[in-house]
Amino acid sequence: MTSTETPEQVKLWFQAAVRDLWPVAIGSVSLRKSPCIRKRCQLCESGQGHSSYALYGRSGKGRFSIYVPDELADDVEKAIQNGRDLQKLMTEAGRRYTLALKNERRTRSGK
Repeated sequence: MTSTETPEQVKLWFQAAVRDLWPVAIGSVSLRKSPCIRKRCQLCESGQGHSSYALYGRSGKGRFSIYVPDELADDVEKAIQNGRDLQKLMTEAGRRYTLALKNERRTRSGK
């Protein structure tokens, strides 16, 4: 970022930075263990239980969890990491955009 960056330049920087950030997600993936509903299940009786992945997140005021098949867990983890990277980029974009607006205003007023 330069001290003479314009709002349009910030926009172009942001668009280029997010171009490859797909897929995106917000939340967390956890490996959970839970008993099943079958009587005399050997895994449950041994204490091992059944493992499965779940995506946890928020929607409005509520929370959700979605079952994630084992073979999709890595893809969902990547989406979550991309979501975190996007949040960081949005924070940086807000900072740079505000500085660019202030610089533009200063240039117009001759100060």
